[in-house]
Parts: sequence; structure tokens; C-alpha cells
Amino acid sequence: MSQNAAAHSTSFPSGRPVVFRNATVLTIDPALGTIERGDVLVVDSRIAEVGRQLTAPDSAVEIDASGGILMPGMVDTHRHMWQTALRGFGADWTLTNYFQFYYLNWGKIFRPEDIYAGNLLSAIEAVDAGVTTTVDWSHGLQTVEYADAAVDALEAVPGRFVLAYGNLLGAPWEWTKAPEFADFIRRRIDGHGDMLRMQIAFDVTGDPTFPEKAAFEVARDFNLPVTTHAGVWGVTKDDSIRMMYEHGFMTPSTIYVHASSLSDDSYHRIAATGGHASVSAESEDNAGQGYPPTWKLRRHNIPVSLSMDTSVWWSADLFSAMRATLNADRAREHMEAHKRNETVMLCHLRAEQVVIWATLGGAEALGMDSFIGSITRGKKADLVLIKNDQSPAMFPLLHP
Repeated sequence: MSQNAAAHSTSFPSGRPVVFRNATVLTIDPALGTIERGDVLVVDSRIAEVGRQLTAPDSAVEIDASGGILMPGMVDTHRHMWQTALRGFGADWTLTNYFQFYYLNWGKIFRPEDIYAGNLLSAIEAVDAGVTTTVDWSHGLQTVEYADAAVDALEAVPGRFVLAYGNLLGAPWEWTKAPEFADFIRRRIDGHGDMLRMQIAFDVTGDPTFPEKAAFEVARDFNLPVTTHAGVWGVTKDDSIRMMYEHGFMTPSTIYVHASSLSDDSYHRIAATGGHASVSAESEDNAGQGYPPTWKLRRHNIPVSLSMDTSVWWSADLFSAMRATLNADRAREHMEAHKRNETVMLCHLRAEQVVIWATLGGAEALGMDSFIGSITRGKKADLVLIKNDQSPAMFPLLHP
């Protein structure tokens, strides 16, 4: 059965085995690598076999993936989904313009239905671009009614989402301790499995009294990861990392968004505690958080995931994020070499690595790598097929 026929067939019921035939399979599994003319068999929503010329059950739907690329679903670890209702509005902003618009003027006028609209559009946008798992860095949640609206929108779209609950207009040491916040977790998050999870999203200001300690304690009590904007030029600095470290709140589940303007000491602390970075290269290149930090993160062996930040400025797909990340890292390598009057003879960041960051890297950051992030037998069939027989850009596939 052709891809189009399979996709529109009334005989494609839930639970029926599916086999993808003759794809270039980017498994992101080091034991399997890239398989040319490969097959992937899916049974009961799990990857049953990966290889060539697989035997499939008689009832299986066969999808002709020849000329296409089959890869794991991409994972975005930092997307302000509620802002998608204003897609492109801030195309020429700096970070200061962004803060003025949302934090000082207009963020407070958003209603729950506005949050719903932005999240719904963003969720559809993400899945349409092959991003099957998205962290909704939802810092527009002024009350739990806003949070309910955010989750309602996420549940309306067939994707996997992590609600990173935040409130840019409130103090995290206050709203995390409100009874209605705990009630929201029980009502809307508990028992939803891996399709809807939660983080707590807030930033550490560097105040020497460390008021954010109370919010970290709430996260620990509920066993929720923390995601925080770190290393943002002029906003969140090394003192933020130092206080988190000294109080024991840097953990392997913590995600440091941007992490682009930090000292070696801060990078050492992130590495030593097993944290992950979320790099938004388009954002960092344009808004001014700092130079995209993968060249430093690689030096310190800090795990990397990718994100697109917000559609109010930039692209909503991780292919753009991968290209921007690769370009920034290589540009920096050339710049540093030129300062030494040297010429780069080999690109140290390979194209394959940014694909890993966009898939398995994100899954690892979210603690989901045991069941998504690579095309591996036994994992969930979280797959993206890139195929367009009418496009000259799909041929030849010399370096997928």
C-alpha cells in the first residue's frame, strides 16, 4: 500500500501492525547507525524489528518509504507555546523589547482563552513539523484557570507534552505553595503517563537571600523537575548557578535553558551534577542571551538538547534549530582558530550530532530516553517519515 493510501485508508484501524519499507533509517541507536533501504516494523505501538527485508504479519499495513528518511520524533525542550498566537509579531525585537512587551505591558492582559488559542496552534505546529514531544515553557499562567486552559489545548492534539508550569508575573516561592497549585497537579497531571508530564518553570534572580529556595522545595516534594533560564546576559548570572549548587538544587533532571553567558565554574557545576542544557540557537543569535553555547558545552561534556524558544520571533521547527546550532558552533570554531592565526581543517561538530541532540538528546533531558529518542527495538513507535516524491530536494540522499 502506498504511503498516501495507507494514511487515508479506512482499513487502518488502531492496533494494526505497520511496516515502513525501504527508507533511509536514521536510528540514532549507536548499535544500528543509519540503515539504507531499511525497514521498521511496528506492532502494538512499539518498534518490533529494525533491519532490511523484514518479515511482517499478513495483517500489516505496508508504507512505501523509499526515497524518504525515517527518523525518531524530535523533542523540543523549551517552547513558549502560549505566545504562538502572536507568531512573527516580534521579528525585529531584542530581548529587551520582549521583556518590555510581555513582562511590563501586555503579558497581564492575556486571558485563559488566549493561552488556549496559543497552545492549540503551537501544538499543531509542532506535530506538523515532526516535533512529537514538546516542553510547553508556560510562564503565562497567572492562575490555575490559565493552566487548565493550557492543558485543555495540549490534550486536544495527538502529541506528547510536558507542561513547564510558570508565571512571569508572580513570585515562584508564592504561587508554587498555593493550595490550588497542588490541587492542579493532582487533577490534571497525575496518572497521565508519558503523554502529559510536568516541570516547574522559573528563573533564579541571584538575590542573595535565595527566595527561590521555597519553589525548589515544592518541586522536590512533588518529584517534579525544574527548568530555568540560565546564563542569560544581564539577567540570570553565575550567582544563580552558585546558589542552586550551594543549596543542593542542581540535579540530573534540571534543564538549563540557553546557558550561554556563564563562567567555567558554572559549567563545571552543571556538568558535575548531571544537568542538561537546552540550546535555542536562533534565539541566542538574535535576542542577545549570549553566543549559542554548544562550543562550551561540548568542552565541559554537558548534555545538549535543542529548542526553538518562541514563535513570536523565530522558526517553529527543529530543522531550523539544528541548522542554526551547527552554523553557530562551526562559525565559533573558525573565529577562535583565526584569533590564533590557524585554519580549521576538520569540523568537530558533525551534522549527525545535532540530529542526535534534536531527538535522543531531548529525550535524555526529559528522562524519556528509555522509550523514545531512537529507533530501537522495544521503544515506542515515535517516528517521523520525511518523504516527498515530487520534490527535487529529496534526491539524491547522499548524506541524510
